[in-house]
Amino acid sequence: MAKRSRQSAYGAAGVDIDTQDKALARIKKKVRSTFTSAVISDVGSFGGLFRPDLAGLEEPVLVASADGVGTKLMVARRVGDYSTVGRDLVNHCVNDILVQGARPLFVLDYVGAGVLEPKEMEQLVGGVAAGCKENGCALLGGETAEMPGFYQPGDYELAGFIVGLVDRPRILDGARVRPGDLILGLPSAGLHTNGYSLARKVFFEELELGTGERVPGADTRETVAELLLSPHLSYLAAIEPWLGDDRLHALAHITGGGLTDNLPRALPKKCLAEIKVGAWEIPEVFYLLQEHGGVHTDEMFRVFNMGIGMVLIIDPSAAAEMIPALATSGHKPAPIGTVQKGTRSVLYDFPAESVPA
Repeated sequence: MAKRSRQSAYGAAGVDIDTQDKALARIKKKVRSTFTSAVISDVGSFGGLFRPDLAGLEEPVLVASADGVGTKLMVARRVGDYSTVGRDLVNHCVNDILVQGARPLFVLDYVGAGVLEPKEMEQLVGGVAAGCKENGCALLGGETAEMPGFYQPGDYELAGFIVGLVDRPRILDGARVRPGDLILGLPSAGLHTNGYSLARKVFFEELELGTGERVPGADTRETVAELLLSPHLSYLAAIEPWLGDDRLHALAHITGGGLTDNLPRALPKKCLAEIKVGAWEIPEVFYLLQEHGGVHTDEMFRVFNMGIGMVLIIDPSAAAEMIPALATSGHKPAPIGTVQKGTRSVLYDFPAESVPA
């Protein structure tokens, strides 16, 4: 009886080890390009080795988080371009630890698929590597898993795990927030990575649009693909100079749950955020999604970021200095509200013309 190689038997079951190896070989250079001086291991080790610089820190604290990009991956699949979602992943994770005052050290990634294709894998991991380089952190390691039968051919899963560092006296936990504080909003670049299940339903089912078609009602020639694959912004470069400044009292990353659920996470128990809707420009896409999705205003502010990607809660005395500095960094900060006494929550002040009911 003829013997079959172990690889061919595994291949018959749907897993091609040789193809995986080829794909990994194509991304090693990109991964190494993210390595900082603190990385003391190489690509392919069983575990990544990292020696952080703790100089000048009184009480170093590690901050860790994990996230994914959700069904934005399905838009990338429909378009046939996975090159942007890796950046989305890293930027999302960086923002999540930034709100506690942490600077990123390294990222680990996970790519799962029914069938790993070298081109798609290179785009996915290459995007993660690019995001790490842009944020000054290392892609220290990761995992690729080819699981036929669990994922279908063409399906990809992408998750990221980040570790950062903050000095304990500089942790942002909302304890400094007090009534009278000013709330600044930094604009998002569209949907970022949240609300895509509803957005896909509206664009592809209700409006029956193709990814290459122009967004209806938009002032620009932006296509559906360009709109839905707009990057999730990182706010690290803009906010990092203010970490450690006592006038920065808290930060909130506006992701799934919108302002309604995320802003209270940065507030003490006896404070509420009063938000003046209309104090910033809500991108047209959100009006379109509300109209064609039949979404109530309350739900819009819980599903989507509504044009605000990051919130800073600051001492009002810092506004004259901080607002121009943030604008110079490439963002356009808007005073969107204030902190008031009350139960931890968000209170919206809606002008009649701001958002349809």
